[in-house]
Amino acid sequence: MQTVPFVTGLSALAPRIDGIICDVWGVLHNGVVGYGEAANALQRFRETTGRPVVLLTNAPRPAFEIEKMLARFGIARDAYDTIVTSGDVCRTLLKREGDRGAYHIGPGRDLPLFDGLKLRLVPREDADLVVCTGLFDDDTETAEDYRASFEGLIRRGLTFVCANPDIVVERGDRLVYCAGALAQLYAEMGGDVVLVGKPHKPVYDVAIETLEELAEHPVARDRILAIGDALPTDVRGGWGQGLQVLLVTAGIHAADFGPADHPDPALVAKRLAIEGIAVTAAIPRLAW
Repeated sequence: MQTVPFVTGLSALAPRIDGIICDVWGVLHNGVVGYGEAANALQRFRETTGRPVVLLTNAPRPAFEIEKMLARFGIARDAYDTIVTSGDVCRTLLKREGDRGAYHIGPGRDLPLFDGLKLRLVPREDADLVVCTGLFDDDTETAEDYRASFEGLIRRGLTFVCANPDIVVERGDRLVYCAGALAQLYAEMGGDVVLVGKPHKPVYDVAIETLEELAEHPVARDRILAIGDALPTDVRGGWGQGLQVLLVTAGIHAADFGPADHPDPALVAKRLAIEGIAVTAAIPRLAW
């Protein structure tokens, strides 16, 4: 079983990394409050090393929407260079669909995903494909609320495009379901699912290409640090792409690791072994 080294701050890793790909939800905010110390850590990294920081999020919305959201949480703009979202990568995929009819599953706040596309938003019975950005009401619903409607969509052979593979995210002190939970059910019921976002390779290709454009030179993958709190997405994705990984333990899995500010390294190591993944280091909350 891997021994997981804990670090007190990002500064301990900075000398051996040439760029950062950092998660947003769970690292920079929890859906209710922003984490100023985490933003300061990224800002200090950029300032002291001159190296780039790309935020990579499974948010199913365009990057400019995430930038506005971060500003509302008090995350300073100098904490990062740019943002790559699963929503932007999904838009590239959806452009290929032309003017087909899409049934959108998700809240109204995600509608900017479709701005400027030829794709037509239509009722479920008229759809050629399904595009899911989340639950209609993630405060009250679970995936099971969608089982009956999925039966008809699957029977018609509709592909389910998931713009956010996260199963759950933090919202304050609780967890709420995301589009990934619906995609999981759709696949379990025999439907065809396309997942766009972490931990899958296409979104990392975009993030790494963006990082290299900012650095103005190629960057070795083992010199890139992926920072995140979610094992199935942030950690599995970064580890799977050959990046260094810094696990933030006080995020989505905090309850599994002991006290949020004093996690048990043995519990962290055990969970990583169960998942079959590894990290470079861990930290309770991102700090410099």
